[in-house]
Amino acid sequence: MVEYAIKTPPQHATWQEFLDVWRVTDECQAYAQAWNFDHFYSLGGSMYPRSGDPYGPCLESWTMLAALAQATSRIRIGCMVNAMHYRHPGVTARMAATLDIISGGRLDLGLGAGWHVEESAAYGIELGTVTDRLDRFEEGVEVIVRLLSQEVTDFDGRFYRITDARCEPKGIQRPHPPVLIGGGGRTRTLGIVAKWAQKWDGGFRSVSEWQDTNEALVGHCEALGRDPSEIFRTVHVGWEPGADPTRLGDEAAAFGEAGVDQVIFNMQGPPSTTEVEKLGVELSGR
Repeated sequence: MVEYAIKTPPQHATWQEFLDVWRVTDECQAYAQAWNFDHFYSLGGSMYPRSGDPYGPCLESWTMLAALAQATSRIRIGCMVNAMHYRHPGVTARMAATLDIISGGRLDLGLGAGWHVEESAAYGIELGTVTDRLDRFEEGVEVIVRLLSQEVTDFDGRFYRITDARCEPKGIQRPHPPVLIGGGGRTRTLGIVAKWAQKWDGGFRSVSEWQDTNEALVGHCEALGRDPSEIFRTVHVGWEPGADPTRLGDEAAAFGEAGVDQVIFNMQGPPSTTEVEKLGVELSGR
């Protein structure tokens, strides 16, 4: 049975508005999870057509999640997804272990290679070529998983080198908080998903596009001798202000029939407790 989640891009709204929405989500049994995103600039374009000024206010993802972990008690939480190049993987592992403890074992660790050229350049954080990003990402995922699950970790790669490194205390979930990797690159990204991830997000796709990309993931799993059913699959559905809850529920149902495990309703406008409640009522009745 498909799960439902919401995503509140942490932009163009106050902390109190986000806090109210996450508390309502936590109280509504229709939702299994809530997500934010990891950007320093707010986003617009086709993903967030009603988001407003791309240089407007945008809260930081990790500190926001730590506070929201304390403000909620039931839903799983996570960031869709943390860009590898913004933080050293050793730092990310320490933060993830701590947040898993704070949340009582409710963290999904979203990870991605990073893509936002403008904000990376503005902050002086090297993004690199696509090949650089994916090479860095693959190294970083391995470092994070090993730190979160091993007593001592050594790693000597092109981008990261750690020696006799420890990450204590570990998170509550074993062997580590589930790693979710976002992206649909058929050659590299899906191969990394098949090797390291417990969850995969297909982003914004039609049902047929998602099925086609999922088949590519299955192929990578089979090549590695991994059971594809071990990977939990999520997808995004755009949630514009005032959207018909019945239509959103129908879109989610179509993805569920295709094999998606969790549909993430991605808010494309300001957070609204009223809309969360209305959609929750619709989903609860299905």
